[in-house]
Amino acid sequence: MTRLVVVGLVAVVVALAATPLAMAVARRTGVVDRPGPLKPQGVAVPYLGGAAVFLAAVVGGAVGRPLLVLPLGLALVLGVADDAVHLAPWTRLAGQAAIGAIVAAVVPTHLPGALGPVLVIAVTVLLINGVNMIDGLDALAGGLVGVAAVAFAWLLRGDARELALALAGGLAGFLFYNRPPARIYLGDGGSYLLGTALAVLLASAWAAPQRAATGVAGLVIVAVPAAEVLFAVVRRLRSRRSLVLGDRGHPYDRLVARGWPVLGASLAYIVTEFGVAGIARGAAVARSAAPAVVAAAVVAVLLVAAAAMTGSLVPDPRPDP
Repeated sequence: MTRLVVVGLVAVVVALAATPLAMAVARRTGVVDRPGPLKPQGVAVPYLGGAAVFLAAVVGGAVGRPLLVLPLGLALVLGVADDAVHLAPWTRLAGQAAIGAIVAAVVPTHLPGALGPVLVIAVTVLLINGVNMIDGLDALAGGLVGVAAVAFAWLLRGDARELALALAGGLAGFLFYNRPPARIYLGDGGSYLLGTALAVLLASAWAAPQRAATGVAGLVIVAVPAAEVLFAVVRRLRSRRSLVLGDRGHPYDRLVARGWPVLGASLAYIVTEFGVAGIARGAAVARSAAPAVVAAAVVAVLLVAAAAMTGSLVPDPRPDP
């Protein structure tokens, strides 16, 4: 237990120290998020927050298993490249799939045959894009993934637990600067990193000797970012928009459009993740996978209902940016 506490505290300290440095580097290199039609801020805000979170995760938790650093580092590099030069959609997708293949190699699952690697690649791509879509308001993605990381730390053991705690600690330190009004953003580098980290933790829940209920509980923990992608696909298909073009129809966009403050909309997601994590914890202690499957179905229904209530399953009535 002492080691786990140290891991979390070291990650917090590293993130608190590294984030101002990332801000300075981002400003000097021009890797900043400038105001635009899809941007909520009125001034340029530095990216590269993901670099600080990466350092915290590596120093705090991945030292015991260096191979875990590889997919996380590659995700950060791919995302920073996207921040800097706006990669083509197919280039991004190919890079995300390659990262998923590395996750599958680093964290082999007990799923039969080729099913394990295929699922790990698919969830890696899904979660990278899910966290990227959620990263639209101050403190939203960092807060939500921080809660998910704590849930995985409870669910898992060994190196995966340490990585989860380090990730949570790094995000806690980063959120000191990312709280509204944010002084730095995760950027694509950060959102790709967080999505990949969730994929690593989910794959760890599918690895031996984890029980089937643990694997399903892991799926419940990542349900919110996964659902964000599915809702966006439905919405963009219904509006006959390209799937790779952004829009302002996410649930948090709809909440802000209704007058919610940015912090309130972010907290709505974070509180939802707390509830989902609680359901996942209850499912994980079941003796069989059946209660966990029921819990996953309940969470799916609740998330669809929430999306319908916010109107995020229908096209945004506002004009295209």
